[in-house]
Amino acid sequence: MRPWLILAAVLALAIVVAACAGHDWATPGDLWRAIGGDRDLRSRLLFDWRLPRVLAAACVGALLGLGGAIFQGVFRNPLAEPYLLGSAGGAALGATVALLVPLMLPQAVLLPILAFAGAWGATLLVLGIACVAGAVDAAGLLLAGVAVAAILGALRSFLMLALSDETVSLQIVLSWVLGGVQTPTWSTLGLLALITLGCVGLALLLASRLDVLGLGETMARAFGLDVTRFIAVAVLAGSVVVAAAVAFGGLVAFVGLAAPHIARWLVGPLHRALLPASALVGAIVVTLADAIARAALPPAEIPLGLVTAVAGGPFFILLLSRRLRS
Repeated sequence: MRPWLILAAVLALAIVVAACAGHDWATPGDLWRAIGGDRDLRSRLLFDWRLPRVLAAACVGALLGLGGAIFQGVFRNPLAEPYLLGSAGGAALGATVALLVPLMLPQAVLLPILAFAGAWGATLLVLGIACVAGAVDAAGLLLAGVAVAAILGALRSFLMLALSDETVSLQIVLSWVLGGVQTPTWSTLGLLALITLGCVGLALLLASRLDVLGLGETMARAFGLDVTRFIAVAVLAGSVVVAAAVAFGGLVAFVGLAAPHIARWLVGPLHRALLPASALVGAIVVTLADAIARAALPPAEIPLGLVTAVAGGPFFILLLSRRLRS
């Protein structure tokens, strides 16, 4: 019970700090008045702009932490991360099309839809290639993911070169690729919160079988688990989680890698506790990182992915060194 209280308290504190942070810092009293219904200009800005963005950042972080825990469980590798199977390349390609190709729908609607479709479609393509090759296992999926990611990255670069002109800035595409949570409306935030809760429930359905898979494929088959089928189902479920995260937050580096490790230190390796704990840790990390991105260089804003990369790079090196020593 104690780790859960700590995580909940830290998340609540992170949300308050992030809601106060910005070019013009607010106080907890200002935030309380805004939530209480005060309608002066400062309170309206806090309630209509800053608070929805902070809560959206928490949801995106929760999805990334959850996706990272699923992929690390499926591949039984502590260095696995959510963008492993080309979902990052697919999401970036979808976002590039939404930003550079004139289509019928508004860009604000197209961007999350095409980013989600690209991320999930890339994973489906990886699974299809692995099935055709007869290698629906961890090694086969990883190799197919590397190939698909390279192809999608090349396609994105081609579109950026072919479709950009004086009226379309490549900086828009690059800023999305570097990650960043946009301020949603309260109705969009409600949709994101429902998606996040649904993804947590979906992940918990996989928890017991992820534990069995962690014993090794031979032992898992002895316990009656259809390993090939389960890996495919778990990868698809994880890709849904990751696709939802990139649709609303762009490509945010290292959170999905680091959050499950921190959660594992707090609650242990069993996925029934690890999955929601990873979601909470991811929410804390992205909430604080987004606050730094908004407040570090006012009035400019640092891309969220740069902040998490600067913090996550040393963490990854530490994990890698421990992995090599063991």
